[in-house]
Amino acid sequence: MIKHIALALTLAVAPLSSFAAQFVEGKHFTQVSDKAPSAQPKLTEFYSFYCHNCFNMETQYLGDIKANLNKNVKFDSKHVDFMNSEIGTEVMRSLAVIQELDAGDKMTHAMFAAIQGDEGANGHSHDHDHSAHEKPELNNRDDIKKVFADKGFDVSKYDAIADSKAVNDKIDLWRVQQREFRIQSVPAFIVNDKYAVNMGQVRTLGELIDLINYLAVEHK
Repeated sequence: MIKHIALALTLAVAPLSSFAAQFVEGKHFTQVSDKAPSAQPKLTEFYSFYCHNCFNMETQYLGDIKANLNKNVKFDSKHVDFMNSEIGTEVMRSLAVIQELDAGDKMTHAMFAAIQGDEGANGHSHDHDHSAHEKPELNNRDDIKKVFADKGFDVSKYDAIADSKAVNDKIDLWRVQQREFRIQSVPAFIVNDKYAVNMGQVRTLGELIDLINYLAVEHK
C-alpha cells in the first residue's frame, strides 16, 4: 500500500478538490459491518508497532491525512492483536497507556522506534508479514516502561494505568473490533465503524484523503 502512495507522492501536493474519482463499493471500499454507521463521522486507524509500513504511515503520511480530514471527522487509533502473546498484549497495552496519558506522537514514535529502530520509518516495499517480523527489542513490561522513562515520563504510575479498567476495556474493544471489521493486514482504515478502505486501490495520498472524507460525511 505504501508503495502505491510513495510512487505518486508528487501528486499529493495538488489541491484535494482536483481528485474527482468516483469511488465504487467493492473496489475502493468495502462494507465490513451491518450495523448503522457511527453517529459521529470518524476515522479509525488499526496498526501495529511491529509493522514497518505502519511506522512509515505514522511518520510520512498520517499528519497530512489528519490535517485534511473534514472538520467533523474524529480520528482514533487502535492496536491490533496479531501476535496473541504476552508481549504482544503488553505492546497493545502501551498504546492504551499512551492514549490515557495523552502522550501523543512522541511516545507513539518512541514505541515504534524501540521495536523497529528508527530505520523502520522507511517502511518496506512489500506487504508486512506478521509471521516473520524481527525479534522485538521489547520483551516485557519493564522494557516498555524504560521507553517511557527515557522520554521523560514518570513511570511510577505506569502499572496502575496499564492495569486499569479503562485500559482493559480499550484492549477488549480493539480485539472485538479487529474481528468484527475483519482486519487482516495493517495499516487499515475503518470509516464510521462500517467501511474499510481498500488500500490496494489507493493511488495517491490525495485520493486516500478524498475517499476517507467521502465515506465519512457523504456516503449513505
